[in-house]
Amino acid sequence: MQKTILSIQSHVAFGYVGNRAAVFPLQRLGHDVMAVNTVQFSNHTGYGAWRGEIFSPEHITDLLTGLEERGALDGLNVLLTGYIGSAALGAVVVKAYERLKAHNPNMIWCCDPVMGDVGRGFFVQEGIPGFFQSEALHRADILTPNMFELSALSGFGVTTRRAAHDACRRLHEQGGPEMILVTSFTEDGDDPQEIEMLLSLKSGALFSVATPNLPLVPPPNGAGDATAALFTGYLLKGLPPEDALAQTAEAVFSLFEATQASGRRELAMTAAQNAFTLSPAPRFPVRKVG
Repeated sequence: MQKTILSIQSHVAFGYVGNRAAVFPLQRLGHDVMAVNTVQFSNHTGYGAWRGEIFSPEHITDLLTGLEERGALDGLNVLLTGYIGSAALGAVVVKAYERLKAHNPNMIWCCDPVMGDVGRGFFVQEGIPGFFQSEALHRADILTPNMFELSALSGFGVTTRRAAHDACRRLHEQGGPEMILVTSFTEDGDDPQEIEMLLSLKSGALFSVATPNLPLVPPPNGAGDATAALFTGYLLKGLPPEDALAQTAEAVFSLFEATQASGRRELAMTAAQNAFTLSPAPRFPVRKVG
């Protein structure tokens, strides 16, 4: 069941973040992906030094117009977005969303609200958090924040599973997404050898899946980008949300295992490619916790 996805994210020549982390897993799942790159850097910014260019909002708008002129946006199934470099680019994404909805009212938007992380705080320009709050939340169908981003969007201090559930409920009730996937979660007092993903549905259900927390130092960049893409890709295969969660946990953990085995900092995408499929028996059980 092939679906068509437009992915608007960053791009690096070396390493796997943004579109480099999202496009290949989606293609391995059998989906057709059009990548629009918001930046082109030599490497991700986690190294502290990089070279390349941030593309202007006008450049991105021009690319989207070209796709529209070719008929490439007709029947598009999913808009997938990640790092937004500026509020001006956010406005371009919203306009793209409106254009895509006009082509296909059933299109869904999976929004990864990249803003910051636990221990690092915010690492985006001023105006980006406000963009997600005022423009993205009530339009997106799927939201994929980490713990820090969930706290920032909801106003809750997310340190417990109960607080995470309450934070997700607040976003759902504010007209927010049908699904919120918290891509990495650890509760105060939990075993540090495990890490969870939480999936909150607008219906009120909350699901959890835990995997071993492999000692990857430094933690590889791009894992959240890959997680958002994989979860979306499994949903597009027709899986119920909780089954898509189980498949995502299996694939991401396999990616981490391959990365650990490589002894390198970057995600081992090529080595882990056989994990980007439908596993007949995911190793990690999904529990309903709310």
